[in-house]
Amino acid sequence: MREVSQPATEAIRLVEVLRALADPVRLDLVLRLDRMGEDFCNAIGAEIDVHQTTLSHHYRVLREAGVTWTKVQGRSRLVRLRREDLDALFPGLLDSVLSAQRRTRDTTTTATVEAP
Repeated sequence: MREVSQPATEAIRLVEVLRALADPVRLDLVLRLDRMGEDFCNAIGAEIDVHQTTLSHHYRVLREAGVTWTKVQGRSRLVRLRREDLDALFPGLLDSVLSAQRRTRDTTTTATVEAP
């Protein structure tokens, strides 16, 4: 199994995590990973209307920031959140960001549905 470059837990920096989570596409990927646990990149990104090369870029940013952990299996990449590491380093951060995003998505969906 081939390895990809990802930071050790002690090398994860808050500013890089926040920068990675600031992009709407990456935040959506993190929400899906939080819901699914672990899955292959192509399965997680299948519902997102983004070109494959752009999606690969977003996965790389998340991995290099320490938000996700990637394992290469053949030609596929299995991705999961580094929840334990992030919770240990920045308690409550991931839960707060994901809760805020869920509320925002719910409000946007409700407003769109209720619009005349």
